[in-house]
Amino acid sequence: MIPSEIDQQCRLLREEVRDFLRHEIRSGAITPQCDAWLTGFDPAFTRRLGTRGWLGMTWPKAYGGHERSQLERFVVIEELLAAGAPTAAHHTNDRQVGPMILRCGTEQQKKTVVAGIARGECIVAIGLSEPDVGSDLASVRTRATRTDTGWRITGSKIWTSFAHHAHYLIALCRTGDADAQRHGGLTQFIIKLPNPHVRVRPIRLLTGGHHFNQVFLDDVEVSDDDVLGEVGGAWAQISAELALERSGPERFLSTFPLLSHVTGAAGGSANDEMLCAIGDLTSQLWALRAMSMDVADMLEHGQSTNAEAAMVKDLGTRFEGDVPERLRAFIAAEPSLSSADSAQSLLAQAILQSPGYTLRGGANEILRGIVARDLGLR
Repeated sequence: MIPSEIDQQCRLLREEVRDFLRHEIRSGAITPQCDAWLTGFDPAFTRRLGTRGWLGMTWPKAYGGHERSQLERFVVIEELLAAGAPTAAHHTNDRQVGPMILRCGTEQQKKTVVAGIARGECIVAIGLSEPDVGSDLASVRTRATRTDTGWRITGSKIWTSFAHHAHYLIALCRTGDADAQRHGGLTQFIIKLPNPHVRVRPIRLLTGGHHFNQVFLDDVEVSDDDVLGEVGGAWAQISAELALERSGPERFLSTFPLLSHVTGAAGGSANDEMLCAIGDLTSQLWALRAMSMDVADMLEHGQSTNAEAAMVKDLGTRFEGDVPERLRAFIAAEPSLSSADSAQSLLAQAILQSPGYTLRGGANEILRGIVARDLGLR
């Protein structure tokens, strides 16, 4: 069942966020863009959201949160994404890092890292995938070895967004025998940055921009206090984390600023072909939104969402790529990142970011396997 939005509190909150964003845009503080939750890195904007209580909205007040509902959080995230606001400095941390540490972290980790995220002052990078591993996280090779004082970590991570800005890196490491316990011998560690034994190498996008990195861990020393959760228990931790990563409105709203602009600019001049394209895309968007809200409702009630989240991401990220492909036929000029024309620049952003849509957060083929397993088909 899709949760209702008749709640007066949610309606008032939505208007409050919209008023805030209109002011930010009109004042020139932010510029709408496609895929802004990964490319729009603006720590000052993130701090402004933290001051307003729009980070860590569902978290306990004891750790900087605001104990609001999942639907209220959905309203805020949806409005920020629809406006193309620069949320990259906090989006992943608010979405999954904070909840993961709240679920399995120590009291000290909650008071430092989680509270810092809620204020908009702490950036955490997530080190999961590795070269030659991709979405098969049970095959990670980064190794954490026991020492007299804690652990020594050696290996590398790839596609690690914002590691070059991060205050911490959460690294998934193998601590057990891969042959004997493929899923059981994995542990996560929180590594404080900067660290002289951690090297970060940028991976450039087609735009020339940079949020992805390869991270090299060269005999990094950590203590038992830096273990996140249970030693050997990381598989269950990251499975729950990825469900949060895959179900949100960012999985289908990355290119919404382009769709919104083209629809608004068309006015009464749209021909039948354009109206059909906009109508088709809008109906898909509405269905995806209903699915994502349903997952938010399931999370509110503590239900498992692995398969449902995978479906949102699979369908949503394909939709993200369909938006520029369908709409480019109705934009007369060539796409250009440097153009002052919003249609041209938004189209260029959407096209150049499109190779990552169906990869980040798990390739679509992996997601379909998750759904098939949940249905008992494999």
